[in-house]
Amino acid sequence: MLKSLALVILVSGIVACQSKPADKAAATLEQTAKPAVSTGIAPADTAAIMRRKQIPVLCYHQIRDWRSTDSKSAKDDIVQIAAFKEHIKMLADQGYHSILPDQLYDYLTTGAPLPSKPIMFTFDDTDLDQFTIAAPELKKYNFKAVYFIMTVSIGRPHYMTKAQIKQLSDEGNIIGSHTWDHHPFTKLSGKDWEIQLDKPTKKLEEITGKPIKYFAYPFGLWNKEGLPELHKRGFKAAFQLSTKRYPTDPLMTIRRIIDSGHWNSKNLLSNVQRDF
Repeated sequence: MLKSLALVILVSGIVACQSKPADKAAATLEQTAKPAVSTGIAPADTAAIMRRKQIPVLCYHQIRDWRSTDSKSAKDDIVQIAAFKEHIKMLADQGYHSILPDQLYDYLTTGAPLPSKPIMFTFDDTDLDQFTIAAPELKKYNFKAVYFIMTVSIGRPHYMTKAQIKQLSDEGNIIGSHTWDHHPFTKLSGKDWEIQLDKPTKKLEEITGKPIKYFAYPFGLWNKEGLPELHKRGFKAAFQLSTKRYPTDPLMTIRRIIDSGHWNSKNLLSNVQRDF
C-alpha cells in the first residue's frame, strides 16, 4: 500500500511542496490545533529565539527549463536554469554568505555570530538537477546548501543516487530528512513515525556516515501534536514554508520562502529583504 502511494506521489508531482496550498492549510491547522504539548524548551529560551532577527532561508525544488506540460502553479517550484544562475550570482554580488543549519541553530539559541548578510539555501525532494546543476553553481561562489532527501526516490530515474548524496555531504553540504515518500506530516500517527522518520534517518546516516539532525516538512505542513515526535528523535530543528513560526517551538517551525520560477533576480532580492 505504501509503495503504491509512493509511486503515485512520484508520478503526480514531486513538484511538491507548493507554498500557496501549504500556507492556507498550515494557517488552518494553527487555528484548529489542540493546546500545545511540552517540547522540552524552556519558555524563556523560546522567547529569546523569537526576538532574534530571522535569517533568510530559500527553498528550491526543480532546477530545469519549463516544459509545455508544466502548469502555472508547477512553475512556481521550477526555476529555469538560466534564472537560477542569475539568482545565485545576484546574491553573491550583493554580498550574501551561505550558512548551514548548525550555524543557524547556534545563532538562534545562543546568539552566536553569523557572517555578514547570511542566507541559507535548501533543496527538497532529491531531484537529480539539484546535484548536476544547482550544486556546481553554488560551488562557484563558495556557497553551501542543505538537501532534504525523500528516501523512496533515491536511485530512481531523475533522482539522486546514494553516491551523489554522499558526495554532497562530503563536500560540506548538509543532508536532512524529508520523510520516506513525502507523506504529509500532519497525517502521521502510530507506525507511520517509524516509516516516515526512523527508517529514512537511519538510511541517510548509513549513506553519509553522519547524524541527521534537521527535517523539512512535506508541503511545508506541520501540526503541534507531531512536534514531540521530532524532539524525541533528536532533531535539532525543522523547516516549514512561509507561515508564521510557532512561538512555543520556533526551532521546529523555521520559515523558508520558495524562490519562485516566476521571479527575476530583482523579485528575489526584494522578497528576501522584505520577508526576513
